[in-house]
Amino acid sequence: MSYAWDNKKPTAQMLGRWQPFHDGHYALFEKIIKKTGQVCIQVRDVKGVDDNPFDFNEVKLKITERLDPKFKNRFKVVLVPNITNICYGRGVGYKIEKIVLSEEIQKISATKIRKELREKGKLK
Repeated sequence: MSYAWDNKKPTAQMLGRWQPFHDGHYALFEKIIKKTGQVCIQVRDVKGVDDNPFDFNEVKLKITERLDPKFKNRFKVVLVPNITNICYGRGVGYKIEKIVLSEEIQKISATKIRKELREKGKLK
């Protein structure tokens, strides 16, 4: 039975640069999707800002390729401005939670991945 996205259902949010989407991000997604059953993945518009070489379409493609086999239609990937501050006045039906992953997963670094891609000539 395939899943049907529903904007009215409770939805978890993931906000990030995803430069690139890696195993740590995937592990985080697996924990987060258990909270609500569907996730809105927000991609900050950061291509060309500091060391962020991938544009939205590249990031969305990598995320979709990785998540579709197991989570098809249970996530949406959307472009958002370069959000750097998340502020709120009072809770009105949402939670802000920190997800704690294993030390091994926390060591995964997109910075190191980009460096390795550059060393292999796969990224400028």
